[in-house]
Amino acid sequence: MTNAQQTSDIPAMSSGNSGNAASGDTAVIGSPTTESLSWLDRPIPQIALRNIQQSQNNLQSEPTIECPECHAVVSRTAMAFNVYVCPQCDEHLRMKARDRLYWLLDQVDRELGQEFVSTDPLNFVDSQPYPQRLSKAQSQTGETEALVVMQGRLGSLTAIACAFEFEFMGGSMGRVVGDRFVLACETALALRQPLICFAASGGARMQEGLLSLLQMARTSAAIERLKQAGVPYVVVLTNPVYGGVTASLAMLGDIHLAEPKAMVGFAGKRVIEQTVRETLQEPFQRAEFLLEHGVVDQIVHRHALKETLERLLAKLLGVV
Repeated sequence: MTNAQQTSDIPAMSSGNSGNAASGDTAVIGSPTTESLSWLDRPIPQIALRNIQQSQNNLQSEPTIECPECHAVVSRTAMAFNVYVCPQCDEHLRMKARDRLYWLLDQVDRELGQEFVSTDPLNFVDSQPYPQRLSKAQSQTGETEALVVMQGRLGSLTAIACAFEFEFMGGSMGRVVGDRFVLACETALALRQPLICFAASGGARMQEGLLSLLQMARTSAAIERLKQAGVPYVVVLTNPVYGGVTASLAMLGDIHLAEPKAMVGFAGKRVIEQTVRETLQEPFQRAEFLLEHGVVDQIVHRHALKETLERLLAKLLGVV
């Protein structure tokens, strides 16, 4: 083959690059392509780190709860599945009133007392008007008041159960709380069904003044009618229970159960220390201290609480 023939064959071999040459790109004839290289000589493909980081930022982690005792961080789902008992240190965390009642009752038939709504009878104003405090508490908790009352089935029994929502203004007892508790007592009395109360409160509600203190007498009278009729009333003391609630409905039960380490008293520990001028050591005002001094009948772990309540109520009702 002559040199002229070799030269004439070159455009035919590079005809596939004619478009690139026309557009200004330079094609190197005879340069190796990626496909022609062996796999050892091929360049390592780069990972698109930007896309990976962006996808990681788009992922939303599950909400968590930190244990106040051991500071373990547990997912909210795992904590709810364990009934808000820390799986690391067994600390009993605070439960919402509605969650507690739904956990206790196998079947909820109805909710009582929703027709009672708080008002501002004294036009009370401190750092902000009382209606604003009520509205803020309602929006934060999703509840209309600090006491939730339900009727339903606990195992083979039908019972009335009520629970204080501590996040609603410290679970304080005002007129509506008294109305709902008295309604629960009257319903239990009319249907002769046992009443269970989960107490968690800071005491009477100062924004309603004397009207809140009157609820101590109202609730005590309603409990007395239950006792005269032989209708069981069981109190479960959770953390914390103080003030007028302790001085009335929380200490008038036929049986008093308590969760481990629950703080129960009338005046706070610091107030007592300032009065007696002494330092009160643990476990003062704890459930274990009250059990030792005969105030509490039994301390029950939350995992065993449902079974314990069903067994005690069955014995009190004579249906064992």
